[in-house]
Amino acid sequence: MAASELYTKFARVWIPDAEEVWKSAELSKDYKNGDTSLQLLLEDRTNIEYKLDPKTKNLPYLRNPDILVGENDLTALSYLHEPAVLHNLKVRFIDSKLIYTYCGIVLVAINPYEMLPIYGTDIINAYSGQNMGDMDPHIFAVAEEAYKQMARDERNQSIIVSGESGAGKTVSAKYAMRYFATVSGSATEANIEEKVLASNPIMEAIGNAKTTRNDNSSRFGKYIEIGFDNRYRITGANMRTYLLEKSRVVFQADDERNYHIFYQLCASSHLPEFKSLKLSNANDFLYTRQGGSPVIDGVDDSKELCTTRNAFTLLGINDSNQMGLFQVLAAILHLGNVEIKDKDADSCLIPPNNRHLTAFCELVGVTYQDMAQWLSHKKLKTATETYIKPLPRLQATNARDALSKHIYAKLFNWIVEHVNKALIASVKQHSFIGVLDIYGFETFEVNSFEQFCINYANEKLQQQFNMHVFKLEQEEYMREQIPWTLIDFYDNQPCINLIEAKMGVLDLLDEECKMPKGSDDSWAQKLYNTHLKTCSLFEKPRMSNRAFIIQHFADKVEYQCEGFLEKNKDTVNEEQINVLKASKQKFDLLVELFQDEGKASSPTGQAPGTGGRTRLSIKPDKSRQSSSREHKMTVGCQFRNSLQMLMETLNATTPHYVRCIKPNDFKLAFSFDPKRAVQQLRACGVLETIRISAAGFPSRWTYQEFFSRYRVLMKQKDVLPDKKLTCRNVLEKLVQDQDKYQFGKTKIFFRAGQVAYLEKLRADKLRAACIRIQKTIRCWLARKRYLRQRSAAITIQRFTRGYQARCLAKFMRRTQAATIIQKYQRMYVERKRYRQKQAAALAMQTILRAYMARQKYQALLREHKAVIIQKHVRGWLARCWYKRCLHAIVYLQCCIRRMRAKRELKKLKIEARSVEHFKKLNKGMENKIMQLQRKIDEQNKDNRSISERLLSLESSYAAESERMRGELGRLRGAEEEAKSKAIQVSSLLEELEKLRRELSVTQQEKKTIEDWAQTYRDEMEKMVSELKDQNGLLKKDKDDLNRMIQEQSQQMTEKMTRAIAEETQQLETDLNEERSRYQNLLTEHLRLEEKYDDLKEEIALSSNVSKPGHRRTDSTHSSNESEYTYNSEYTELEEGSRAGDEVIRGIDTSLTLKLQKRLTELEQEKQSLRDELENKEEQFQRARARDDAEFKKARGAELEYESLKRQELESENKKLKRDLGEMRQSLLGDAAAGTGAPGSPAYKVLLDQLNAACEELEVRKEEVLILRSQLVSQKEAMHHKETMTEPSVYADVSKLKDTDELKQAYIGLKDTNRLLEHQLQTQRRSYDNEVEVLRGELQNVKEENNRQQQLLAQNLQLPPEARIEASLQHEITRLTNENLDLMEQLEKQDRTIRKLKKQLKVYSKRIGEMGAGQTEGQTSPGQMVEEPIHPVNIPRREKDFQGMLEYKKEDELKLVKNLILELKPRGVAVNLIPGLPAYILFMCLRHADYVNDDQKVRTLLTSTINTIKKILKKRGDDFETVSFWLANTCRFLHCLKQYSGDEAFMKHNTSRQNEHCLSNFDLAEYRQVISDLAIQIYQQLIKCMENILQPMIVSAMLEHETIQGVSGVKPTGLRKRTSSIADEGTYTLDSILRQLNAFHSTMCQHGTDPELIKQVVRQQFYIIGAVTLNNLLLRKDMCSWSKGMQIRYNVSQLEEWLRDKGLMTCGAKETLEPLIQAAQLLQVKKKTDEDAEAICFMCHALTTAQIVKILNLYTPVNEFEERVSITFIRTIQTRLRDRCESPQLLMDTKMIYPVTFPFNPSSLALETIQIPSSLNLGFLTRV
Repeated sequence: MAASELYTKFARVWIPDAEEVWKSAELSKDYKNGDTSLQLLLEDRTNIEYKLDPKTKNLPYLRNPDILVGENDLTALSYLHEPAVLHNLKVRFIDSKLIYTYCGIVLVAINPYEMLPIYGTDIINAYSGQNMGDMDPHIFAVAEEAYKQMARDERNQSIIVSGESGAGKTVSAKYAMRYFATVSGSATEANIEEKVLASNPIMEAIGNAKTTRNDNSSRFGKYIEIGFDNRYRITGANMRTYLLEKSRVVFQADDERNYHIFYQLCASSHLPEFKSLKLSNANDFLYTRQGGSPVIDGVDDSKELCTTRNAFTLLGINDSNQMGLFQVLAAILHLGNVEIKDKDADSCLIPPNNRHLTAFCELVGVTYQDMAQWLSHKKLKTATETYIKPLPRLQATNARDALSKHIYAKLFNWIVEHVNKALIASVKQHSFIGVLDIYGFETFEVNSFEQFCINYANEKLQQQFNMHVFKLEQEEYMREQIPWTLIDFYDNQPCINLIEAKMGVLDLLDEECKMPKGSDDSWAQKLYNTHLKTCSLFEKPRMSNRAFIIQHFADKVEYQCEGFLEKNKDTVNEEQINVLKASKQKFDLLVELFQDEGKASSPTGQAPGTGGRTRLSIKPDKSRQSSSREHKMTVGCQFRNSLQMLMETLNATTPHYVRCIKPNDFKLAFSFDPKRAVQQLRACGVLETIRISAAGFPSRWTYQEFFSRYRVLMKQKDVLPDKKLTCRNVLEKLVQDQDKYQFGKTKIFFRAGQVAYLEKLRADKLRAACIRIQKTIRCWLARKRYLRQRSAAITIQRFTRGYQARCLAKFMRRTQAATIIQKYQRMYVERKRYRQKQAAALAMQTILRAYMARQKYQALLREHKAVIIQKHVRGWLARCWYKRCLHAIVYLQCCIRRMRAKRELKKLKIEARSVEHFKKLNKGMENKIMQLQRKIDEQNKDNRSISERLLSLESSYAAESERMRGELGRLRGAEEEAKSKAIQVSSLLEELEKLRRELSVTQQEKKTIEDWAQTYRDEMEKMVSELKDQNGLLKKDKDDLNRMIQEQSQQMTEKMTRAIAEETQQLETDLNEERSRYQNLLTEHLRLEEKYDDLKEEIALSSNVSKPGHRRTDSTHSSNESEYTYNSEYTELEEGSRAGDEVIRGIDTSLTLKLQKRLTELEQEKQSLRDELENKEEQFQRARARDDAEFKKARGAELEYESLKRQELESENKKLKRDLGEMRQSLLGDAAAGTGAPGSPAYKVLLDQLNAACEELEVRKEEVLILRSQLVSQKEAMHHKETMTEPSVYADVSKLKDTDELKQAYIGLKDTNRLLEHQLQTQRRSYDNEVEVLRGELQNVKEENNRQQQLLAQNLQLPPEARIEASLQHEITRLTNENLDLMEQLEKQDRTIRKLKKQLKVYSKRIGEMGAGQTEGQTSPGQMVEEPIHPVNIPRREKDFQGMLEYKKEDELKLVKNLILELKPRGVAVNLIPGLPAYILFMCLRHADYVNDDQKVRTLLTSTINTIKKILKKRGDDFETVSFWLANTCRFLHCLKQYSGDEAFMKHNTSRQNEHCLSNFDLAEYRQVISDLAIQIYQQLIKCMENILQPMIVSAMLEHETIQGVSGVKPTGLRKRTSSIADEGTYTLDSILRQLNAFHSTMCQHGTDPELIKQVVRQQFYIIGAVTLNNLLLRKDMCSWSKGMQIRYNVSQLEEWLRDKGLMTCGAKETLEPLIQAAQLLQVKKKTDEDAEAICFMCHALTTAQIVKILNLYTPVNEFEERVSITFIRTIQTRLRDRCESPQLLMDTKMIYPVTFPFNPSSLALETIQIPSSLNLGFLTRV
């Protein structure tokens, strides 16, 4: 097409710019052929005139449409040129924060200089298994493509990572290797993937250094081959290195560093193990201080050394070798500090006792004299003699530096060799993926031999890259069968020939190195003479004779010849090497380093002697013998050969390219320097790729995509059934030049710019359509407005004309009315005039007559008026006097009342002031009243107690008096009878006198007490009266307080309600978390079991293979057999298990023990989690019940008391739980290895006792609190009662007159105290005894623990074989003891059973005798007469079926086989009742329980569980099988609960079902095991369902156009994604809905519980939402407005499916909330702050990272959409800064919600179940 069609007004172009490289402009005037300039408008609205080149007339580059800007693939751009590439990279990097971009087959990676969260395991899982074009560009996508092609094409792969220093090559290679290690795993148990990753810190330490461009620059190239086996798991790795920069060891430029390892050693010199190295600060050594920058910001060298040492250890380099390495490295530093002084002009010397040379010699184990000698001298050999020549100081310094470089290079190679040994494959390598991390094109101010080799390598790689791109283009054209035209691309073979061909640069360099007096100048002259005139790529600088210029593919580079020969020869003094080879180093590392040094280090030198110091002369034949080893290879030759080997390796693999770009030189995060970027794009070949693509047909569309995109350019008549023919016809009309496109088999190929032209036509057509739509709408609106105005005008006219007609009629009516009015008016006037005249005459007469009458009347009236006036005046005077008197009286009364009021007011004020004062004084009187009342209560209590004591003392005194009187009488009688007892009588009399005195004292005390009581009563009465007076004043306050208390109680009630709700929610959350943890552990346990079974099978297979006499089969065959072979016969399984056991004994006992230990730990953890889960549930139930009860009882003041009570209980409970937890932990810690471990009898007994004690303590505390509350309530009631009846109490006290009663009360009180003390001591002794018992048991547990630890220590001291044998022996002994104990218990139980049976027989015999006796007693004598017996026909009663099935023990395997293994779920689900196998199994179990056969119960349950696990392992990928057995397992679990006999489960049963409950065995533990099995089956069902849904989700939810025509297809470039148009093989939303229907119908047919179906559907929808959202977050082409509409429509269809199935309440819709909000985010406005606030409010289910990612990825599909500005995104980030959420970008697609199995009883009666014959269960008998 003509330029005039493209360069029109408003067309945008790129023009060169000195600062920004390219600047955008817009044409302000159409271009016409022949114009010499263009009128342009810059972005800053500046008008300029752009002059065209008069020679070439080349127009500026056109800009791509905005819709194509920011594409994932640069080849998708319509205009392929440098400014388009640069702008696209800049937009993606700066605006979208995307660092990866495709450029055809190349991945361009821009270093962000910031850690990005895009390399986690979730991202790896997201890219795993995806096609390279289906996701956004990423290094993981390249790695996945390489891994997939290796597995698919059976061809080795290579990933070539290149770029200049600081571009991120090493990091990219590291992430690629991490991807392989994560995705593939390891084929052995050696964790080879960890070793591959561990090699990185080692190689970075010894091969990376800080440069001016990068803090961690790789100064060598490496190629790592990662090996894989036939199952594509990592088996090993191998590393090859290229061109280590040895010169850095001895010299660093400003602001650069030596290799990291030197600084790491210096930073760790303070460590004790490094004291012998005699190191210090890095600034103290010449080799580490030259750059002047020994520290890198943010890097701790000492920590880095720890990482390096750990990596050495992981790779098998022991501590001794590590110390040897560090000694050699330290020796290099000391060697650099050796000072060489001038002796004269031609010689030098090293001062004696040089400290650094001494340290060097000590570290490498050589003598000081030898090393000092050969550092300052060299040996020259001739044909007959050998000379020792002193060296000048400069040459000696160069020789010292050469030795340092040589030692470091040897050490580097040694480390690489040992790393390779550690990474070597232990199994056969099937294929490999190579990762090449090599230096990019380099050009500095001074370029030397290293830059020459680096650029030579890049020339070779660029040639290989060009050929590969060319080959791919050719293959694409041939595959599509379009005419092949030769693409002209830059061929750098001439440059390579210049370097490596015969008489090339390297060849001349090697030839000059062989010359005895070769120099850099002479070599430069040879280069000039050879290539200056013959090769256009070789140039000579104008101002230099010691440099040359080579035109490389990227740029011209000027090389300085100085140092080329020395670096190429890599000369090292031979005698120095011999001294080092004779080293006596402790670790013999130097000898190992130089053991392959068999010839002279100089290319022209002779072979050295056998070692040590050589003689001064040698024989001629010696030189002839050594002449076979003349020359060693130069560095250039070695590099050329290794590079050739690398190219052969790369050519034998499928290469993948990663080009790393450094965006700026200042390491600023997300800062883009266009100049630096363009330099690197030119150097790394990206622009060459673009040029090659642009030279051919870079834009490629499938016919379907072209038809979908450009359907708007077609007319209806152009659309044919054949899409290919339709596209052909349309293109021929749209593009006249047929060279601009080609038709392939499946694609249409376009030249550069054609897609932009078509996009322009499409945009113009859409714009014209929009204009037409706008025109039509505006016309319709205008016509509608005109018609509305016309109708309004007509209406107005109609109303106006009507108004005018009405006005005329009104006028006519008014005219007629006026005429009538005038007529009557004139008549009225005339009649009025007549009447006036008549009235005037009459008036005159009347006036005259009236005047006469008035005169008379006036006279009479005056007289009458005078009388009236007199009357009124007199009355007025009387009233005035009365008013004055009344006013005076009122005023007098007012004064008197005012005086009285003032007095009253004054009195009231005084009273008010007194009340206020009283209130102030009695402030807080309520508290005082309460205190006084309390004091009154206490005094009343004391009074009552004293009264009681008085009563008891009086009663006791009365009794004592009576006794004494009786005694006195008896004594008097005795005195009369026996005078001899006078002394006794006198003593008795004295005692009586004493008692009388005590009685008198007691009476006095009583009187005193009564007086005091009377006084106290009076005081109390007075105080009570005062308090009553005050009580009246405080009633109002009391009412207010009561109201406040009620309000507070109401608030507290609400607060408690909220707290209870929050606590309930927290408990539910904790319960779900515990369930999730427990179910994850079950999953891990199942995985370990499967792994253990697989290991057993592999061991058995390997043993069968390795038997003598059999051939070794192929590993693939054996693995396939182990994976797919399954034998359902139990006999074969048993034989296989026995054979496996025999093999296991001889192969890997340690592995078996390790697995057993792991299984034991998992079992224990499972048991503990199960217990904890049950405890949580019980606590939850108890807490809910307790809270409900407290909520119902909490009223008024009781709320405060209940809260105090709860706090006390909680504190005590926490304390007890803490103590119990500490004791359990101590027991677990002490008894970790003995019989005191969890599960042992002693431990269980101790824990049971502790739990019982804790429960008893809690009960006691509850009782104490209850009693305390009762006492408080009684006290309050008594207090109220006493306040009402205090006089009666005091009256009762006055009745205590007798002193005997007081004494009796006192004695009774003492007896009660003694009784209470005795009870307290008894309880204390029992508690002490229990504590002693517990301590004794704890001591026994500790002793057992110590014994077990001693045994363990003894076993650890044994060798491994003996240790395993001892552990096995110990285990056998322990099991034997346990078996003996169990046998003893069994014998005891048998004896008990026999004894009980005997007792039962005796009791039955007695009962029978008693029954017979009663019968005989009841029989009358008449009934004893014998009567003849007549035969009677008794009808046979049909036996009732009890719902049980009986089988023989030998039929158990047949039962399990027919009912589980060979059962077809599809037939059972269709033809039989749901859950039939579960019912049959339970009926068999019922019979075993009925006959009390515990062994039969145990074996049946165990066989059932194991067989279900086997069938799931065999057919675990079949959804119907897994669903069927999930339903049956749950039904079996429900049957065990329903018929367990527990009241909680029996309440749902009928009376007949309750009769079928189990009677002999409690299967609660087996219920838990079956519940665990159901959880495992549920997780297997979810995995199976996920595997089925996973391939459908992305295609159906994102790619398929459910609403046709809403979203257009954009150009996708070379990395074609899966077409979004519905082809035959793609999935649609209907596919997902059909699959969901299939899942739902299958589960319903199998009888799955409805609650369980809801949980499955919830998990299904979570997977759909998570996978869809994750792919949306990783695909830029899916983030558009139209795609948001598609997603919302698809989600609405899913919601409709839920609504149809009645599953809206299952929580599935909530799992789609993040996806719904993401779709809404794509559709809402994204401009203003109000929009940002609305987005933040709307997207509450999305994280900040996800919101920002979607906004960054938002891409317009049409030109009418707008991109999201960076300012808006930053506003969103600012608003969401305070959110507390996970920084994770992707959702966890592997997350499984914890499952629960709510109890679902069956209404089916067991006795009605019929067993079909198709199940082959005829051996079962109905009971």
